[in-house]
Formats: sequence, C-alpha cells, structure tokens
Amino acid sequence: MPFVSSIIRIASFFCMLLCFAALFSCNSNYASKRTGYFKVDFPERKYVQFDNKDFPYSFEYPAYAQVIKDSTFFDSNPENPYWINIDFPQFGGRIFLSYKIIGGSATYKIKMPDGTYKDSLGINVFDKMVDDAFKLTNKNESVASSIKDSLMHTPNGLTGVFFKVGGNAATAKQFFLSDTTKNFIRGALYFDVTPNVDSLRPVQDFLQTDIEHLINTFKWTGHQ
Repeated sequence: MPFVSSIIRIASFFCMLLCFAALFSCNSNYASKRTGYFKVDFPERKYVQFDNKDFPYSFEYPAYAQVIKDSTFFDSNPENPYWINIDFPQFGGRIFLSYKIIGGSATYKIKMPDGTYKDSLGINVFDKMVDDAFKLTNKNESVASSIKDSLMHTPNGLTGVFFKVGGNAATAKQFFLSDTTKNFIRGALYFDVTPNVDSLRPVQDFLQTDIEHLINTFKWTGHQ
C-alpha cells in the first residue's frame, strides 16, 4: 500500500541517518564516484559566495553561473522568497533550489480529474517533504535506466540524500538537505533541451563537481 510504503521509506531514511552519524564524523566531505566522459572544453573552476543577508542559507557556486530568483511555481508564486535558480547559460541548464520552512504553512497543488490544479493549504511536515522528494525522483522511473540514492552528511553538519538518475530523465541530479527541525531545501538540475544521456553526460559529469561543492559549502544562516 502507498501509505505503508511511505512510512517504510521514511523509517529507512532515519535508520540510515543514525548509522551514518555513528560511522562518520561531521567534517567528512560528500563525494560521489566518478565516471568517464568525452573530452570537452569547460571553463576553469572558480567559486563565489552566495551570502544574501535576507536569505536563511548561504553556499558557494561557480563563477560561470548566475543566481536568479525563481518567480513561478506551477504558474503561481513560490510559497516564500527564498527559491532561486542557478543558471548555466553556456550549457542551457540550471539548478532549481526550493526552500521550505518545516512547520510553516504551504500551498500545495492538487491535480483534479479534469487535469487542472487546485490550491490546498497545508503544513510543511518533515516526513512528508522527505517522502515527496523520493516521489518526485521516482516520477522518472518510466525513462530512467536506474535510480540511486545515497545518504549525505556535510562538513557543516547537514544531512540529506543525493539522487542520481540514469537514462534519459529530465533531471539526472537531485538532492535535498535539512536540519530536520526548521529548514529544508531541495535541488534539481535541469536542461532546456530534450533529455539525451549520451549528449548530456559530459556536462552532467562536469556539473556534478559543482553540485558537490555547493552541497559541501551549504549552511543555514538563521536570516529570515
């Protein structure tokens, strides 16, 4: 049953979290296994700080990217002003970052039988947001050759899960980070082209390092 499956998934996440905390110290860096890619000329890696005093988080992002406020979500406004996009114009890609306050109010979109969406008011519950992150990733099952998730623990003491989706999925890199009590952020890499694993793999692999750097430098600032 879907409800039972959701409970098992959430319980598994907490079990993995406890095991991970026991085995590793908080100063260990998250890093995925590398795979080979075609020879492509890429810009020199250089990072700058995103540290807006009005935002509840900060991180480092590539100097060859642009941080832009996300202005739409299902053709409506995001539930708070802390949703941003990290654009890579030269690659036709972007990382969507959507921030949620645990325990805060939210407007959820419910799909109606006629295909339209209806607003539904609710509360951001941590367990549900974790479950939603898995569900959003699993929407790629029909085109994905594989879906792998790995638990993360960053140098700044954040925990989360990184998703790597194989095949011609719309987004091959997704993740979420949280302190489990107040802050929750989800990231997803998209490209403005028809997904093709062979043509996108070099760029995806290049940006993998940048995503890992973003994750390892991400921290909550307490500003709001």
